[in-house]
Amino acid sequence: MSPIRVALVDDQALFRAGVRMLVESQPDLVVVGEAGDGISAASLLAEVPADVVLMDVRMPLLDGIGATERILAEADRDGRSAPRILVLTTFDLDENAARAIRAGASGFVLKDADPEFLLAAIRTVHQGNQVIAASATRELFAHVARGSGRRPAPPTWTDLTPREREIFGLAARGLSNGEIAGLEYLSEATVKTHVSRILAKLGLRDRVQLVVFAYEHDLGLPDHP
Repeated sequence: MSPIRVALVDDQALFRAGVRMLVESQPDLVVVGEAGDGISAASLLAEVPADVVLMDVRMPLLDGIGATERILAEADRDGRSAPRILVLTTFDLDENAARAIRAGASGFVLKDADPEFLLAAIRTVHQGNQVIAASATRELFAHVARGSGRRPAPPTWTDLTPREREIFGLAARGLSNGEIAGLEYLSEATVKTHVSRILAKLGLRDRVQLVVFAYEHDLGLPDHP
């Protein structure tokens, strides 16, 4: 099996060097290129195929949000397979992490995440799944609680049943289907069905967008993250 091709995009060379060493210590992963800004990243990925991009949010010339949009748009325009983009953030710019998800990123993790978690995240997004660190969602919502208010809940929110809202709140905190099943005394299959219905009713692509939706709206949940 071919190794997962990883591209590193961050304006700190020392950080890239550390991540490169970590990634290349794994037999199933290989670094295929690096870039220090969003414009260089888009140019790199137009020439060098990558499966997963580790993308910093805050960079010169073109930030991680703009780079994500450009990389995915150019891949679509050229008929190329688009890489999965995993956003790395300190949450100094938490709003940008949410914007990157809306732009098409497959998830986000904190820059100080455990090395094993980052490696697992790379493999997870490569498989077509999404990644949101539970600790990252706590940071995100704590920051929002201290900052500007959220928008009112959209009309589609009223389409959710009380049970679906309860499960929504747990999923928005980054809990897995198994964890939700344990808390709600349900089977994982039932939780999965609930989550699928929630996504469909709210017009969301995946669980990552679910977290962003919760981040952006005042949903009136007593146990809101």
